[in-house]
Amino acid sequence: MFCCICAVGQQSGSGPAPADPPAAVSDPPAAAAPVAPAPGTIASVTPAEPIDKRILGVLPNYRTVQDTGNVEPISAKKKFWIASKDSFDWPIFLTAAGFAGYYQLLNSNPEFGQGVKGYLKRYGTSFLDQSVGNLMTEGVMPSLLHEDPRYFRRGTGSVGYRLWYASTRIFVTHTDAGTTRFNFSEWVGNSVAVAFSNVYYTKTRDVEDNVDKLALQVATDAISNVLKEFWPDVKHKFHHPKPEAASADME
Repeated sequence: MFCCICAVGQQSGSGPAPADPPAAVSDPPAAAAPVAPAPGTIASVTPAEPIDKRILGVLPNYRTVQDTGNVEPISAKKKFWIASKDSFDWPIFLTAAGFAGYYQLLNSNPEFGQGVKGYLKRYGTSFLDQSVGNLMTEGVMPSLLHEDPRYFRRGTGSVGYRLWYASTRIFVTHTDAGTTRFNFSEWVGNSVAVAFSNVYYTKTRDVEDNVDKLALQVATDAISNVLKEFWPDVKHKFHHPKPEAASADME
């Protein structure tokens, strides 16, 4: 107790302790300079940025997700929703019109004839080719085979690697269980669509013609995957100013 009283007396007699000198205020850290992409790569949008639902503002892009390594599976209902959007969204009618014009120039399926009547027949069959193919490869088969019809966008790596990755997704797909395997939905679904097309392509029903139609369907999907992979980068490049230009504008 005597020690405690002495301690209190010392504290009361010594007065308040001098305050510590204020710490020097350091300058705020400078913003990190933007890191230029390595040679052979292109700048990419971050996974946090939403992916456009239309490529070039027109083509449907409802089945693209950023491959974060932890993407939740989707229900059969969602798969059919994606398939319906890709099959009946308004740009599909424009795409069918383009294919019909191309086939008209080549005089494909000459039994359709030329002129307006021939063009309308080609337009209708082109629309069926796309819509039935989309429904089979994105809705029916993925639901039956428990495969994921979405395109898992990589978004990083060299241009060559990403080009290879996107174009080979017609052979590789994700399953509902989170694994990867051969893309049965792509090939079986398009094969069923080609078989159905024999109903209205009455003069091209042999094996060679059907293989050609299947190859065209699959190649179209491969090109679509490439667009899905690189479109966000293209948009980001043209819609966001370069760091140097942005800094100059602020001065």
